[in-house]
Amino acid sequence: MLPKVETRVVLVGEAARNGALVKALQDINTPYIVTDNVQELGDGENTDFETVFVLTDFDSSDYNYLYKRENRIIGPPVVLHCAAKREALHFSCRPLYSTTMLNLSLCFTGFRNKEEMKNLVNLVHHMGGTIRKDFSTKVTHLVACSTHGEKYRLAVCMGTPILTPSWIHKAWERRDDVYFHAGEEEFRTQFKVPPFQDCSLSFLGFSEDEKTNMEERTLKHGGSYLEVGDENCTHVVVEENSVKELPFSPSKKLFVVKQEWFWGSIQMDARAGESMYLYEKNDSPAMKKAVSLLSLTTPNSNRKRRRLRDTLAQLTKETEISPFPPPRKRPSAEHSLSMGSLLDISNTPETCKSSKPSKSSTPVLSKQSARWQVSKELYQTESNYVDILNTILQIFKLPLEKEGQVGGPILAQEEMKTIFGSIPDIYEVHTRIKSDLEELLTAWHEDRSVGDIILKYSKELVKAYPPFVNFFEMSKETIVRCEKQKPRFHAFLKINQAKPECGRQTLVELLIRPVQRLPSVALLLNDIKKHTSDDNPDKMRLEKAIESLKEVMTHINEDKRKTEGQKQIFDVVYEVDGCPANLLSSHRSLVYRVETIALGDQPCDRGEHVTLFLFNDCLEIARKRHKVINTFKSPLGQTRPPPPLKHIALMPLSQIRRVLDLQDTEECVNAFALVVHPPTEHENLLFSFQLAGEETIKSTWLRTLCRHIANTICRADAEDMIQCTDPDSLQVSTKDMDSTLSKASRAIKKTSKKVKAEESLFHVTCC
Repeated sequence: MLPKVETRVVLVGEAARNGALVKALQDINTPYIVTDNVQELGDGENTDFETVFVLTDFDSSDYNYLYKRENRIIGPPVVLHCAAKREALHFSCRPLYSTTMLNLSLCFTGFRNKEEMKNLVNLVHHMGGTIRKDFSTKVTHLVACSTHGEKYRLAVCMGTPILTPSWIHKAWERRDDVYFHAGEEEFRTQFKVPPFQDCSLSFLGFSEDEKTNMEERTLKHGGSYLEVGDENCTHVVVEENSVKELPFSPSKKLFVVKQEWFWGSIQMDARAGESMYLYEKNDSPAMKKAVSLLSLTTPNSNRKRRRLRDTLAQLTKETEISPFPPPRKRPSAEHSLSMGSLLDISNTPETCKSSKPSKSSTPVLSKQSARWQVSKELYQTESNYVDILNTILQIFKLPLEKEGQVGGPILAQEEMKTIFGSIPDIYEVHTRIKSDLEELLTAWHEDRSVGDIILKYSKELVKAYPPFVNFFEMSKETIVRCEKQKPRFHAFLKINQAKPECGRQTLVELLIRPVQRLPSVALLLNDIKKHTSDDNPDKMRLEKAIESLKEVMTHINEDKRKTEGQKQIFDVVYEVDGCPANLLSSHRSLVYRVETIALGDQPCDRGEHVTLFLFNDCLEIARKRHKVINTFKSPLGQTRPPPPLKHIALMPLSQIRRVLDLQDTEECVNAFALVVHPPTEHENLLFSFQLAGEETIKSTWLRTLCRHIANTICRADAEDMIQCTDPDSLQVSTKDMDSTLSKASRAIKKTSKKVKAEESLFHVTCC
């Protein structure tokens, strides 16, 4: 056995005059000597002692003398640290001034100056840290001068902190603080390498507001921005939905990436890998028109009508959602799919595939009833609603709750609870409702009870909804506040709201669906009840189900409702003669009013002035009353002037299958059309209109309409409901709408019968 060598501490110069240092050596029972001449003891010839020199300056002649002779050198902070921990003096083969980086393993990347690198390595060693040449799982921190390179990419993937060289320099400045450690999160986060360091970004295809926002965030996260085409640019961020082709040929060194790369980098607080987000030129052929042009010269009107019907069916094909597979068709029939064919669905259970009922069997005919149609609509909206709830949970809530997020948690637990509330409970109960509705429609019979399904879950609805709806405003405010204050959350929302599942809707717009859902279900149940015969057992069950939903809604704080739009409903009721009483509803509000001229024979005659009142869940259609009628006094002696409008129809938005933006041509200007399918009809109807006046912008009106249709049927892709269409294919024209003579002749024609009726009534009253 080797003889035990005694440790001898030598306090050099200023260290000997440090009272705290002398006391620390006494506390750990370590003998020491004092010297001002290191040459007397630093020649390394004495082997009876393990000599440890304590120096206050690692940049002095004494340090250089001892270091060249491989003496063991430590700084005063090491002695003080060991005394505080009641430990023996740390052994280190290298000079150790402090324990500031003890147990830290560093790796470097992006350095080109060897002297700078050498200096940083020495500082790390002096503070007790270790250096690794290659990046591995043992590396605790990456010190980077660039966001390029394999080491940087590995550190991002593994969640290793990536810091600037300033971190080492600032830690060295605090080397004498015994209780300080460079690995403290609060300290090191000040020196994170920003995601866009040494990057120059350009933005293509964004609006001015979006571009300004992204440029500001680029500067905030360490980058710079240039105009598109600048040769010093490193990245071009492209809005892939609006840019179909690049206006230049990119060089090999230039990254052309989608906007998700930009927001993903901010969310991770590190530069994302470009390979996953490269923008690819869209060389695919343009989307074919859904509507083929119809010949207007054919003398066969029945053929025109048939083609028009097929055209409308084709337009609504994508919007049809059913729990059942569509029936097989001959290839020749693929292009003439109509709504009627979608209703010819076999009710044979999957367990009885050998059974093949004929298309004319009773169950199939019963499915074409209005009661089945509305029940199917209830299922469709429920299925869409469940999908949206699932999107909220899978796209937003679960990723935010995920542990080990790069850069740490995006939101605090309190904020998560405030934003999402009882969404999981609502999702769970509606998933079961959807399953029960699907089973009911699969084995449909007119006596099957829809009301029982709602009654079955009424207690769970009462429990799940009020907590969320009552605090929805707080949830919305929390989202807005966090988006402003937390860049990573803002980037997270930007990334996910651009996904197809969200239909470009914000998280707030998706979260408002539970607020709207129960009133929509009540409307549909009421519609089913209207089409249920009095001798059907489900009639009473539906009434109880509607009452149960009303009970749920009474638990919701009335102060949360929007009152301004509701007040405007009374104005509509007074303005429209014959307006249905059920238009007045606590959940309904007026959204938009549009003046139009009818272009077809539905819902009223061509040339009629029609006013459309858009509510959040329905569309009131009213025509202008003829002035000649107003010249007669009412036999009831009313002094109040008669309403200027006449009620035509109150149509639920769920009946609108497609919104058509008719292209402007010489024959048709500023027009649009609605493809409508009432539950009592087997074919689609076309309502076409021309906007009257210049105060209404067609694009704004159509987007607003589609957004509320999507809200009603619980779809996220509101913009996909608009289809730009050639008016000739639908036989729509505005050619004679501006003719004064034409207007007069139409007015005379439309009012002649009503004038005669009023005259007869007038004569009878006088007699």
